[in-house]
Amino acid sequence: MHDDSLNPPDTPEASSPAADHGPGKVPTVDPDGGTTLLAWLERKRRECPVWWDDSEHVHVFGHQDVQAILSDPATYSSDTVGRLSGGKRKAPRGTLLLLDPPLHGKMRRMVSRAFTNNLVAALEPWITELTGELLDAVDGDRFDLVDALANPLPVTVIAGMLGVPQSDRDLFQKWADQLLSTDPDDPDSVKQMEETAVGISSYLQDFIDARRKEPQDDLLGTLVHAEMDGEHLDDEDIASFSTLLLLAGHITTSVLIGNALLCLDATPGLLERVRADRSMIPAVVEETLRLRPPFTRIERVTTREVELGGRTVGPDTLVHLWLLSANQDGAVFEDPAAFSPGRSNVRQAAFGHGIHYCIGAVLARLEGRVVLNAMLDRFSAIRVDPEATLSFHGTNVYGARHLPLVVERA
Repeated sequence: MHDDSLNPPDTPEASSPAADHGPGKVPTVDPDGGTTLLAWLERKRRECPVWWDDSEHVHVFGHQDVQAILSDPATYSSDTVGRLSGGKRKAPRGTLLLLDPPLHGKMRRMVSRAFTNNLVAALEPWITELTGELLDAVDGDRFDLVDALANPLPVTVIAGMLGVPQSDRDLFQKWADQLLSTDPDDPDSVKQMEETAVGISSYLQDFIDARRKEPQDDLLGTLVHAEMDGEHLDDEDIASFSTLLLLAGHITTSVLIGNALLCLDATPGLLERVRADRSMIPAVVEETLRLRPPFTRIERVTTREVELGGRTVGPDTLVHLWLLSANQDGAVFEDPAAFSPGRSNVRQAAFGHGIHYCIGAVLARLEGRVVLNAMLDRFSAIRVDPEATLSFHGTNVYGARHLPLVVERA
C-alpha cells in the first residue's frame, strides 16, 4: 500500500484544518441506538474521511482506506498495549487481537485447528439442540431474546469447546459484562477490568493444570499440548486466549442474533418472505453483519512515520478504523442504509480484514443461521415489543443490551 492512497480528495473540505481536526466527543451507540453515530459517520465520510480528535488520535472512515490499513500490519500494528505503553506492558501471546507477525501467524495456526470449516460444521447438531433447549425454557408470548437465547447460547458453545463446565455460563456472562463495560478513561473501571481478568485466569488455572496431567480432546487440551518452535504455551498464554474466546466469541454471536431480529422487524414483510424461503437466511445473516456489525471500530498503531489525510503522522499514533462506517460507504454498497439481503457483501468488514480476520466468523454465522431457523420453526409471528424502550451498549459494541420480543407460537 502506498501512503498516498489514504490521502483525501483535493477539496477545500478535506484539506481544511476545520475538516480534519474538530472538537467534541465521538458519538456512541447509546442512548439512541446509533442514529446520531450513523449521521456523524456519514458526514465524516463525506467531509473528512480521515479525521483527528482532540487527543490527536486518527479516525478513518472510508471503506478503501480501512481495508488498506488492515492489509498492512507492518505499518499499522495491532500491538496497542505494547506500543502505547512505550514497551512497559506486553500483551500475552494468547491475545491474538494484539499480536503482530511473525508471532501472530504462529499462534493463529495453532488455535485455528479448532475452527476449521469442517469442525465448526460438525457442531451444528449440538448447537441446534442447545438452541431448542433454551427456547423450550421460554414461557409465554413475551421474552427477552438476549437473556433467553442470544447470551447463553454462544457462551455455552465456547465453554463446551474449551472443555469447562457449561453450567458456569452465568459466571462467564458476568465476566463478559464487566469487561464490556470497561471505560478506558476511568481508572476505577480499568482496575475492575484488571481484577476481572485475574479472576478469569484463576478460574481457568485448575482446568489447565488438569489438562497437563491428563490430555483431553478439547480446545484447552489442544492449547496445553500444542508446540510453537519447540516450545509449549505457558499458562498465561492459554488463559488469555481462552478469555478472548469467552468474550469475543460470546458478544459477536449475541449481538448478531439480536441485530438480525432488529433488522427483520424494521423491514415490513421480510420475515414472512424468509419464513417461506429459508434459503434466504444466510443472506439475512450477512446483510445484518454489514448493516449492523457487532463492533463499530477496531484500533491500530503506526509503526513509522506515514502520511494520512494529507498530514504526517508519527510512529505510535493510535488509529481508529470505523468498520461500521466502512460497511455503509456508498462508494462500495449501493443504497447502504437499506437492509437488502442478497446484495453482494463479499467486501463487508464486520469481521475485519487481512491477517486478523475473525477466527470465529464461521462459528458466528452458523449460530446465527441455526437461531433464525429455530425461531421461525417455533413462532408463527415475531416482533420487537413496540411498548419496550431499548437500551444499547455504551462502548463500541453495536447492539441492544436487551431485546424484548412478542411472539405467537406456531
